[in-house]
Amino acid sequence: MSRRLLVGFFETESDILGVTRAARELDLNIVDVYSPYALHGLDRAMGLQPSRLPWVCFLLGLLGAGAKVWFEFWTTAIDWPINVGGKPWNSLPAFVPITFEVMVLFAGLSTVFAFFLVSRMRPGKEPERLLPGVTNDRFAILLEESDAAFDTAKVAALFRAFHAVHVEERVEEV
Repeated sequence: MSRRLLVGFFETESDILGVTRAARELDLNIVDVYSPYALHGLDRAMGLQPSRLPWVCFLLGLLGAGAKVWFEFWTTAIDWPINVGGKPWNSLPAFVPITFEVMVLFAGLSTVFAFFLVSRMRPGKEPERLLPGVTNDRFAILLEESDAAFDTAKVAALFRAFHAVHVEERVEEV
């Protein structure tokens, strides 16, 4: 089975943001938008849902802090209590600095691993390249021809209205 794609290449971020908004308003199937740097508002223009990565960071940071407090309490008060200057064995204020450090460690590492897992990135994976220059100094939008109502000439005219540098149609084997 094959799918037909229409690719538009642009030089400015205002053009790519405008054409992305226009394509979404026309209910075109936006596969992806390529950019040399992060664009403010591109996620809203594409209609993407907010990321759940901050929740992963928060929950696994909390899990790491809780596990660390439990471990330190268990080791100092239950498994191997040592009387140090008459201080109590279960002194929670003494646990705060290292608990914070472990929380940051768990949150940071879990966020990186979750990002790689969700984005399907792995070491040695070759990136797909649309055209030389894209993600260096050009922007690109990739639309899928999802039904018979998709008019390639109309979409190409939409691309040209937003100053497209190059428009091409591709057939991709799935």
